[in-house]
Amino acid sequence: MRLVFAGTPAVAIPSLRLLAQRHDVVAVITREDAPLGRKRVLTPSPVAAAAADLGIETVRANRLGEEATERVAALAPDLGVIVAYGGLVREPLLSTPRLGWVNLHFSLLPRWRGAAPVQHAVIAGDAETGAAVFQLVPALDAGAVFAELRRPIGADETSGEVLEALAVSGAALLTDTVDALAAGTAVARPQEGEPTAAPKLTIEDARLDLGRPVEEVYAQLRGVTPEPGAFVLLDGERFKLLEARPAGEATALPPGRVELREKRVLVGTGTAPLELRTVQPAGKKAMAAADWWRGTGGEAVLA
Repeated sequence: MRLVFAGTPAVAIPSLRLLAQRHDVVAVITREDAPLGRKRVLTPSPVAAAAADLGIETVRANRLGEEATERVAALAPDLGVIVAYGGLVREPLLSTPRLGWVNLHFSLLPRWRGAAPVQHAVIAGDAETGAAVFQLVPALDAGAVFAELRRPIGADETSGEVLEALAVSGAALLTDTVDALAAGTAVARPQEGEPTAAPKLTIEDARLDLGRPVEEVYAQLRGVTPEPGAFVLLDGERFKLLEARPAGEATALPPGRVELREKRVLVGTGTAPLELRTVQPAGKKAMAAADWWRGTGGEAVLA
Protein backbone atom coordinates (compact mmCIF):
# COMPACT_ATOMS: atom_id res chain seq x y z
CA MET A 1 0.00 0.00 0.00
CA ARG A 2 0.88 3.66 -0.30
CA LEU A 3 1.66 4.88 3.21
CA VAL A 4 2.24 8.20 4.92
CA PHE A 5 4.29 7.75 8.09
CA ALA A 6 4.30 10.24 10.99
CA GLY A 7 6.93 9.96 13.74
CA THR A 8 9.69 11.90 15.42
CA PRO A 9 11.96 10.16 18.00
CA ALA A 10 14.32 7.21 17.55
CA VAL A 11 11.71 4.81 18.93
CA ALA A 12 9.74 5.23 15.67
CA ILE A 13 12.63 4.29 13.38
CA PRO A 14 12.29 0.47 13.53
CA SER A 15 8.66 0.82 12.38
CA LEU A 16 9.58 3.16 9.53
CA ARG A 17 12.38 0.92 8.28
CA LEU A 18 10.31 -2.28 8.41
CA LEU A 19 7.30 -0.69 6.72
CA ALA A 20 9.52 0.71 3.97
CA GLN A 21 10.70 -2.82 3.18
CA ARG A 22 7.17 -4.09 2.57
CA HIS A 23 5.13 -1.09 1.44
CA ASP A 24 5.49 2.16 -0.47
CA VAL A 25 6.11 4.89 2.11
CA VAL A 26 5.43 7.96 -0.02
CA ALA A 27 6.16 10.56 2.66
CA VAL A 28 7.29 10.95 6.25
CA ILE A 29 5.83 13.62 8.53
CA THR A 30 8.01 14.64 11.43
CA ARG A 31 8.45 17.61 13.70
CA GLU A 32 10.59 20.56 12.66
CA ASP A 33 14.34 20.65 13.27
CA ALA A 34 15.04 21.56 16.88
CA PRO A 35 18.00 23.27 18.60
CA LEU A 36 20.09 20.72 20.49
CA GLY A 37 23.17 20.82 22.68
CA ARG A 38 24.87 23.73 24.38
CA LYS A 39 25.36 25.51 21.06
CA ARG A 40 21.66 25.03 20.19
CA VAL A 41 22.39 23.72 16.71
CA LEU A 42 19.27 23.09 14.62
CA THR A 43 19.12 19.31 14.24
CA PRO A 44 16.73 17.08 12.26
CA SER A 45 14.62 14.65 14.25
CA PRO A 46 15.84 11.03 14.33
CA VAL A 47 12.97 10.06 12.01
CA ALA A 48 13.87 12.85 9.58
CA ALA A 49 17.44 11.52 9.43
CA ALA A 50 16.18 7.96 8.87
CA ALA A 51 13.82 9.14 6.11
CA ALA A 52 16.74 10.88 4.40
CA ASP A 53 18.72 7.62 4.50
CA LEU A 54 15.77 5.82 2.91
CA GLY A 55 15.29 8.51 0.27
CA ILE A 56 11.73 9.30 1.40
CA GLU A 57 10.18 12.76 1.05
CA THR A 58 9.89 14.49 4.43
CA VAL A 59 7.25 16.94 5.61
CA ARG A 60 8.41 18.91 8.65
CA ALA A 61 5.53 20.25 10.72
CA ASN A 62 4.92 20.84 14.42
CA ARG A 63 1.20 21.10 13.78
CA LEU A 64 -0.76 19.00 11.31
CA GLY A 65 -2.84 21.79 9.85
CA GLU A 66 -4.06 22.82 6.41
CA GLU A 67 -0.67 22.78 4.69
CA ALA A 68 0.20 19.28 5.91
CA THR A 69 -3.27 18.05 4.96
CA GLU A 70 -2.92 19.40 1.42
CA ARG A 71 0.48 17.76 0.97
CA VAL A 72 -0.80 14.41 2.21
CA ALA A 73 -3.93 14.61 0.03
CA ALA A 74 -1.79 15.22 -3.05
CA LEU A 75 0.01 11.92 -2.40
CA ALA A 76 -3.27 9.93 -2.32
CA PRO A 77 -2.14 7.48 0.39
CA ASP A 78 -4.06 4.33 1.24
CA LEU A 79 -3.16 4.55 4.92
CA GLY A 80 -1.57 6.86 7.45
CA VAL A 81 0.67 5.33 10.13
CA ILE A 82 1.74 7.18 13.26
CA VAL A 83 4.37 6.21 15.85
CA ALA A 84 5.29 8.79 18.51
CA TYR A 85 4.90 11.81 16.24
CA GLY A 86 4.25 14.22 19.12
CA GLY A 87 1.05 15.86 17.92
CA LEU A 88 -2.61 15.16 17.20
CA VAL A 89 -4.09 14.16 13.85
CA ARG A 90 -7.42 15.93 13.41
CA GLU A 91 -9.97 16.20 10.66
CA PRO A 92 -9.78 16.62 7.72
CA LEU A 93 -6.34 14.97 7.79
CA LEU A 94 -7.71 12.08 9.84
CA SER A 95 -9.94 11.01 6.93
CA THR A 96 -7.57 11.91 4.10
CA PRO A 97 -5.97 8.45 3.60
CA ARG A 98 -8.38 5.90 2.08
CA LEU A 99 -8.21 3.68 5.20
CA GLY A 100 -7.63 6.45 7.74
CA TRP A 101 -4.75 6.19 10.22
CA VAL A 102 -3.41 3.50 12.53
CA ASN A 103 -1.27 4.21 15.60
CA LEU A 104 1.36 2.06 17.30
CA HIS A 105 1.04 2.88 21.00
CA PHE A 106 3.34 1.50 23.68
CA SER A 107 0.82 0.29 26.27
CA LEU A 108 -1.98 -2.23 26.79
CA LEU A 109 -4.88 0.04 25.93
CA PRO A 110 -6.96 1.46 27.46
CA ARG A 111 -4.34 1.56 30.23
CA TRP A 112 -1.99 4.51 29.86
CA ARG A 113 -3.46 6.61 27.09
CA GLY A 114 -1.25 9.59 26.37
CA ALA A 115 2.27 10.73 25.56
CA ALA A 116 4.30 8.77 28.15
CA PRO A 117 2.74 5.31 28.57
CA VAL A 118 5.90 3.33 29.31
CA GLN A 119 7.17 5.86 31.83
CA HIS A 120 3.88 5.83 33.72
CA ALA A 121 3.70 2.03 33.66
CA VAL A 122 7.15 1.76 35.26
CA ILE A 123 6.46 4.49 37.83
CA ALA A 124 3.19 2.80 38.80
CA GLY A 125 4.97 -0.50 39.38
CA ASP A 126 3.08 -2.38 36.64
CA ALA A 127 4.26 -5.97 36.24
CA GLU A 128 3.76 -5.92 32.46
CA THR A 129 3.22 -3.59 29.56
CA GLY A 130 3.06 -4.00 25.82
CA ALA A 131 2.11 -2.37 22.54
CA ALA A 132 -1.14 -1.93 20.64
CA VAL A 133 -1.99 -1.01 17.07
CA PHE A 134 -5.31 0.81 16.90
CA GLN A 135 -7.46 2.83 14.54
CA LEU A 136 -6.92 6.53 15.11
CA VAL A 137 -10.09 8.45 16.09
CA PRO A 138 -10.61 12.03 17.30
CA ALA A 139 -10.57 11.01 20.99
CA LEU A 140 -7.09 10.45 22.45
CA ASP A 141 -5.87 6.84 21.99
CA ALA A 142 -9.46 5.58 22.08
CA GLY A 143 -9.83 3.72 18.78
CA ALA A 144 -10.52 0.03 18.24
CA VAL A 145 -7.47 -2.23 18.58
CA PHE A 146 -6.25 -4.42 15.71
CA ALA A 147 -3.45 -6.21 17.56
CA GLU A 148 -1.43 -6.13 20.76
CA LEU A 149 1.57 -7.75 22.38
CA ARG A 150 2.54 -8.14 26.02
CA ARG A 151 5.88 -8.22 27.83
CA PRO A 152 6.93 -8.19 31.49
CA ILE A 153 8.66 -5.18 32.99
CA GLY A 154 11.93 -6.31 34.56
CA ALA A 155 12.55 -5.45 38.19
CA ASP A 156 15.51 -3.23 37.27
CA GLU A 157 14.48 -2.07 33.79
CA THR A 158 14.26 1.63 33.05
CA SER A 159 11.55 3.09 30.86
CA GLY A 160 14.20 3.73 28.22
CA GLU A 161 15.15 0.06 28.12
CA VAL A 162 11.54 -1.09 27.96
CA LEU A 163 10.74 1.40 25.21
CA GLU A 164 13.77 0.36 23.17
CA ALA A 165 12.61 -3.27 23.26
CA LEU A 166 9.00 -2.37 22.43
CA ALA A 167 10.15 -0.26 19.49
CA VAL A 168 11.47 -3.43 17.81
CA SER A 169 8.69 -5.86 18.72
CA GLY A 170 6.06 -3.18 18.11
CA ALA A 171 7.43 -2.52 14.62
CA ALA A 172 6.74 -6.15 13.69
CA LEU A 173 3.24 -5.95 15.21
CA LEU A 174 2.52 -2.76 13.28
CA THR A 175 3.80 -4.09 9.97
CA ASP A 176 1.80 -7.30 10.31
CA THR A 177 -1.30 -5.18 10.93
CA VAL A 178 -0.63 -3.06 7.86
CA ASP A 179 -0.17 -6.25 5.84
CA ALA A 180 -3.55 -7.48 7.12
CA LEU A 181 -5.19 -4.17 6.21
CA ALA A 182 -3.73 -4.46 2.71
CA ALA A 183 -5.14 -7.99 2.43
CA GLY A 184 -8.52 -6.97 3.80
CA THR A 185 -8.27 -9.41 6.71
CA ALA A 186 -7.66 -7.01 9.63
CA VAL A 187 -10.29 -6.99 12.38
CA ALA A 188 -10.37 -4.42 15.19
CA ARG A 189 -12.04 -4.79 18.59
CA PRO A 190 -13.27 -1.96 20.84
CA GLN A 191 -11.14 -1.17 23.87
CA GLU A 192 -12.42 -2.63 27.13
CA GLY A 193 -11.73 -1.52 30.67
CA GLU A 194 -11.17 1.72 32.57
CA PRO A 195 -8.76 4.12 30.83
CA THR A 196 -5.83 5.61 32.70
CA ALA A 197 -3.95 8.73 31.64
CA ALA A 198 -0.25 8.98 30.79
CA PRO A 199 0.49 12.66 30.18
CA LYS A 200 3.91 13.88 29.15
CA LEU A 201 6.30 14.02 32.09
CA THR A 202 7.61 17.35 33.34
CA ILE A 203 10.88 18.00 35.11
CA GLU A 204 9.01 18.11 38.43
CA ASP A 205 7.81 14.55 37.81
CA ALA A 206 11.49 13.54 37.89
CA ARG A 207 12.22 14.92 41.37
CA LEU A 208 12.40 12.00 43.78
CA ASP A 209 10.68 12.15 47.15
CA LEU A 210 13.11 10.33 49.42
CA GLY A 211 10.53 10.19 52.18
CA ARG A 212 8.55 7.55 50.27
CA PRO A 213 9.21 3.79 50.51
CA VAL A 214 12.29 2.63 48.63
CA GLU A 215 10.22 0.55 46.18
CA GLU A 216 8.29 3.63 45.11
CA VAL A 217 11.41 5.80 44.89
CA TYR A 218 13.15 3.17 42.76
CA ALA A 219 10.12 2.76 40.47
CA GLN A 220 9.99 6.53 39.92
CA LEU A 221 13.74 6.66 39.25
CA ARG A 222 13.49 3.91 36.65
CA GLY A 223 10.39 5.46 35.10
CA VAL A 224 12.01 8.86 34.48
CA THR A 225 15.29 7.36 33.18
CA PRO A 226 16.65 8.48 30.79
CA GLU A 227 14.15 11.35 30.39
CA PRO A 228 13.43 13.72 32.08
CA GLY A 229 16.11 12.23 34.37
CA ALA A 230 15.78 11.49 38.10
CA PHE A 231 17.11 14.11 40.51
CA VAL A 232 17.07 15.37 44.07
CA LEU A 233 18.41 18.61 45.51
CA LEU A 234 21.85 19.06 47.03
CA ASP A 235 22.48 22.48 48.56
CA GLY A 236 19.53 23.79 46.54
CA GLU A 237 20.88 22.57 43.18
CA ARG A 238 19.79 19.69 41.00
CA PHE A 239 21.69 16.47 41.74
CA LYS A 240 21.00 13.77 39.15
CA LEU A 241 20.77 10.11 40.08
CA LEU A 242 21.74 8.31 36.88
CA GLU A 243 21.99 4.83 38.34
CA ALA A 244 20.91 3.44 41.70
CA ARG A 245 19.56 0.23 43.25
CA PRO A 246 17.72 -0.70 46.45
CA ALA A 247 20.36 -1.56 49.05
CA GLY A 248 18.72 -4.79 50.15
CA GLU A 249 19.07 -5.60 53.85
CA ALA A 250 21.08 -2.49 54.72
CA THR A 251 20.11 -0.74 57.96
CA ALA A 252 17.71 2.15 57.47
CA LEU A 253 18.90 5.76 57.23
CA PRO A 254 16.90 8.95 57.70
CA PRO A 255 15.44 10.08 54.35
CA GLY A 256 18.08 11.99 52.37
CA ARG A 257 21.03 11.20 54.64
CA VAL A 258 24.03 9.80 52.78
CA GLU A 259 26.58 7.40 54.25
CA LEU A 260 29.38 5.17 53.00
CA ARG A 261 28.95 1.58 54.16
CA GLU A 262 31.11 -1.32 53.00
CA LYS A 263 32.29 0.72 50.01
CA ARG A 264 28.69 1.47 49.01
CA VAL A 265 27.23 4.97 48.95
CA LEU A 266 23.77 4.75 50.50
CA VAL A 267 21.01 7.34 50.83
CA GLY A 268 18.05 6.97 53.16
CA THR A 269 14.44 6.75 51.99
CA GLY A 270 11.19 6.27 53.89
CA THR A 271 12.13 2.61 54.40
CA ALA A 272 15.35 0.89 53.27
CA PRO A 273 18.28 2.80 51.75
CA LEU A 274 19.02 3.25 48.08
CA GLU A 275 22.54 2.51 46.82
CA LEU A 276 23.86 5.32 44.59
CA ARG A 277 26.03 4.08 41.73
CA THR A 278 26.30 6.89 39.15
CA VAL A 279 25.47 10.52 39.90
CA GLN A 280 25.86 13.93 38.31
CA PRO A 281 26.23 17.00 40.52
CA ALA A 282 25.14 20.35 39.11
CA GLY A 283 27.62 21.71 36.57
CA LYS A 284 29.72 18.53 36.50
CA LYS A 285 30.01 15.39 34.42
CA ALA A 286 28.53 12.04 35.41
CA MET A 287 30.71 10.16 37.89
CA ALA A 288 30.78 7.11 40.10
CA ALA A 289 28.95 7.78 43.36
CA ALA A 290 32.05 6.78 45.36
CA ASP A 291 34.12 9.43 43.57
CA TRP A 292 31.52 12.08 44.32
CA TRP A 293 31.34 11.00 47.97
CA ARG A 294 35.10 11.35 48.45
CA GLY A 295 34.84 14.93 47.25
CA THR A 296 32.17 15.82 49.80
CA GLY A 297 34.41 15.25 52.80
CA GLY A 298 32.02 12.59 54.05
CA GLU A 299 28.94 14.68 54.66
CA ALA A 300 25.88 15.28 52.46
CA VAL A 301 22.10 15.44 52.74
CA LEU A 302 19.87 15.07 49.69
CA ALA A 303 16.38 16.55 49.58
